[in-house]
Amino acid sequence: MSIKRIGLQTVKLSNPPSILGTSSIVGPKEGAGPLKDYYDLILEDDMWGQESFEKAEAKIQEEAIKLAISNANLSPNEIEYLFSGDLLNQIISSSYTARQLEIPYFGLYGACSTMTESISLGAMIIDGGFASNVVCATSSHFSSAERQYRFPLEYGAQRPFSSQWTVTGAGATVLSSTGNGPYITYITTGKIKDFGVIDVNNMGGAMAPAAIDTISQHFKDTGYNPNDYDLIITGDLALVGKKILLELMKKEGYDLTENYSDCGIKIFDGVAQDTHAGGSGCGCAAVVLNGYIYKEMVKGNLNRVLLIATGALHSPISTLQGESIPGIAHAVTIDNLAQ
Repeated sequence: MSIKRIGLQTVKLSNPPSILGTSSIVGPKEGAGPLKDYYDLILEDDMWGQESFEKAEAKIQEEAIKLAISNANLSPNEIEYLFSGDLLNQIISSSYTARQLEIPYFGLYGACSTMTESISLGAMIIDGGFASNVVCATSSHFSSAERQYRFPLEYGAQRPFSSQWTVTGAGATVLSSTGNGPYITYITTGKIKDFGVIDVNNMGGAMAPAAIDTISQHFKDTGYNPNDYDLIITGDLALVGKKILLELMKKEGYDLTENYSDCGIKIFDGVAQDTHAGGSGCGCAAVVLNGYIYKEMVKGNLNRVLLIATGALHSPISTLQGESIPGIAHAVTIDNLAQ
C-alpha cells in the first residue's frame, strides 16, 4: 500500500476530490463589505425570524448546507457524511443543523480553523474510498459569539483596536469523487502553538504562531514556495496577525508580500465599517472560501490557492482562569488541475 503522507505533516491526495458546489450566506454587515457580490445570500436581518441569535446561526448553517447540495446538483440523500462545527459550546449550531438534515455527522471543534479542518477530513475520506460525496461546513454569528466569549451586547463594552468582528455567516463545500475541479490536492495538518497570549481581544497575536508553523511546514513537505501559489490566504489573523506573520515568515526564509492576504481583512472595509483589526469567526474563512475564492477559481482568475484557516482554542472558563490561548492552523491546497 502506498503511503500518501509526505514530509512531517502533509498528505498528498492520490485521488483529489473535486469541489462540486459551494454556498455562502452572510449577515447584513458582511453583505455591505467588499466581497458583497460573491455571496449567494445576504440577510436583511441577522435574526432571520428566529427567537435567538443561536437559533438564527443554526438556521443560517442549515440553509447554507442545503444550498451547497443544491448547487452541486445533488440531493441530501446522496451525501454520505457531514463534517461541521462552530464556535458555540457543544457546537450546538452544527448539532441542531445535523438533527434537521439527518446526514451521518462528524461534529468538529477547531474554532475558526473549522473550515479547513472539515475539508481536510472530508477530502481524506473521499480519497480513501470511504465516500463519494460529503459536505464540509461551518458557521458563526457576531451576537452569539460575543455573548459567549466576551460580554452581552447590551453591556456596551468598548472594543480595543486589536479586536476583531465575528462574522455572521455560514459556508458549505460539497466535495466529490467526481467533478472537474477545483480539487483539494494537499492537506497540511497543524500543531498547537501557544506563545502565552492571554488577551481575548488579540486573536491575531494568539493564532499567528500556528499559521507560521503550518505554512512553513507545508513548504518544506511539498517543496513548493510562495511563488507557486496565486494566493496564500489565512483565515482571520486580520491586521495584527498579518503583520506578525509577514515579519516572521521572512525570517523563516519565505517572502509572502506579493501574494498573501487574510480573510479577516478582505471581508470588511475596516475603516468604513469600524471593524478595528478585521473579521474573525468560523464563518469568516468559510464565506470567503465558498464565495470569493471558489468563484474566482471557477472564472480562472486563481488557479492554485493555499488556504490556512486559523483557530484560537480557548473557552470562556479557561480565559477567566488566566490560561493562555492555544492556536491551531490547518492548510489545504486548492488547485484547478488535479495533481
